[in-house]
Amino acid sequence: MLDFIMTTIIPIASGKGGVGKTVFAANLGVSLARHGKTVILIDLDLGGSNLHTCLGVRNRHPGIGYVIYNKGRSLESLVVPTDIPQLHFIPGDTLFPGTANLPFFKKKKILSEIGKLVADYILIDLGGGSTFNTIDFFLVSNTGLIVTNPQTTAVLNAYAFIKSSIFRLLYRSFPPRSEERNFIKAHMANRLEGSDLTLTDILEQLKHLSPEAEEVIRENLSGFHPRVVMNMGKSQNDLALGAKLRHIVRKNLEIEIEYIGFVGYDDAVDRSIVERTPLCAGHPESNFASSIDLIREKLMESLNFGEQRLFDDDEDIKDLMGDADEFSL
Repeated sequence: MLDFIMTTIIPIASGKGGVGKTVFAANLGVSLARHGKTVILIDLDLGGSNLHTCLGVRNRHPGIGYVIYNKGRSLESLVVPTDIPQLHFIPGDTLFPGTANLPFFKKKKILSEIGKLVADYILIDLGGGSTFNTIDFFLVSNTGLIVTNPQTTAVLNAYAFIKSSIFRLLYRSFPPRSEERNFIKAHMANRLEGSDLTLTDILEQLKHLSPEAEEVIRENLSGFHPRVVMNMGKSQNDLALGAKLRHIVRKNLEIEIEYIGFVGYDDAVDRSIVERTPLCAGHPESNFASSIDLIREKLMESLNFGEQRLFDDDEDIKDLMGDADEFSL
């Protein structure tokens, strides 16, 4: 009898580039594999794929474009092994022009193919920013991670990503050309943080169009609670920005986020890319690797928790302060 494998899909996104998202994704995959889990890393940074470099895999394998452009390949046929047991990889693709701009039916095709993969964990490395491509892939699962760093611009972009994801989720909650969709689309361009308008205000206005709209939206939002990683930090003071992000998300978007890890800045990360060996594989004893391992533990615990966790006193951020102390300058 074959054992049934429950696959967990974890999209990994960031509000902007340059925050170390791809390095984080590669090393989280290594940590899971070293913990005995079967992992497939998918490079879905369309138009800017470089996950292969972080993994030390030569860029000579067919990638996502062979599925997008009907080249007779399934996503499963693109899986290639890495030097790390139980860690597998599906390359991105810059060989085909226009890969970064996908119509929705092609995104659905990729998502269908992802659903056929067999692994304990599927990690999806998404492009930085808040394009519909990225957000649609991020919303494939309620277990997504958002990587940011202590720069104010990065934190603000993380907020923008969360806000855009919520509006996209609301938009997709209703049929095409419906009044509800048109209403939500009209509000997508509004900057909630620059006005007194909250999600509750929008729901109240939607109720006038459809009494059922509020219930539909609240049900769809009930499972949306992204987890945030503060990357490239230098001291526990960097986590104060995390508390500010939570405050503005609660105030304007009325959802909860969870801080699941703090990863300190480490010069060895850049060297690991040049050496084409993930730091968690080449130097598993490093502080960086220990931080990734701790995130892996918290992530697995969080996914097994089953319900949304609330952190009224920012205890998740306070828990990370001990990790941040090790990187204090």
